[in-house]
Amino acid sequence: MRVAAIVPAYNEETRLASTLKAIQEIPEINIIRVVNDGSTDRTPEIAGECGVEVVNLPANMGKGEAINRGVRGVEADIFVFLDADLGDTAREAAKILMPVLSGEADLCIAKFPPPKKKGGIGMVKRLASWGIAREGMKAQEPLSGQRAMTSQVLQDVLPFHSGFGIEVGMTIRALRQGYRVVEVPVQMSHAETGRNLKGFIHRGRQFLDVARVILAENRR
Repeated sequence: MRVAAIVPAYNEETRLASTLKAIQEIPEINIIRVVNDGSTDRTPEIAGECGVEVVNLPANMGKGEAINRGVRGVEADIFVFLDADLGDTAREAAKILMPVLSGEADLCIAKFPPPKKKGGIGMVKRLASWGIAREGMKAQEPLSGQRAMTSQVLQDVLPFHSGFGIEVGMTIRALRQGYRVVEVPVQMSHAETGRNLKGFIHRGRQFLDVARVILAENRR
């Protein structure tokens, strides 16, 4: 089994090296590809120094399109998608990989522990959960971007939506096609947005993107 890890990254020079080092500790992962999504810092240089494949996009295109570009030409049986800011906790990716490797699941999603600091009021998460529940799954972490899936699932859910609705659209498409989707508890952590102006703007964009994706998928 060939396993490829795809890591979209935008201005992640601070945590990228530790994230990639942790992924490299997972023996089942054969390929690691960083998609530099138009970063203006040292993200691409750091990825190169870590000895992984790097795809450089000419401008910031958003996570969904970064992954669309990043999977092109990769030959693997299983794909793992991981955020660039996981740091040392990226080694927990082994927990979402195992159910797919063993044939117990087609798509496995990381279920994070409760956040360490207060964020928003949960509107985005509730909207995402509602959109997925319409397909028969009670998702506890509908927005989690840490996922493992078979190459067949990937083929059947591409192309991904741009923006922050990528995970919701991916899950809806997989469920509609009868794939087994599960959530697995992990001890991962990443940069969290707080209850400040920047955080509320971020969550506002998330809400609009998720709503747009749910509407688009319901028209399919």
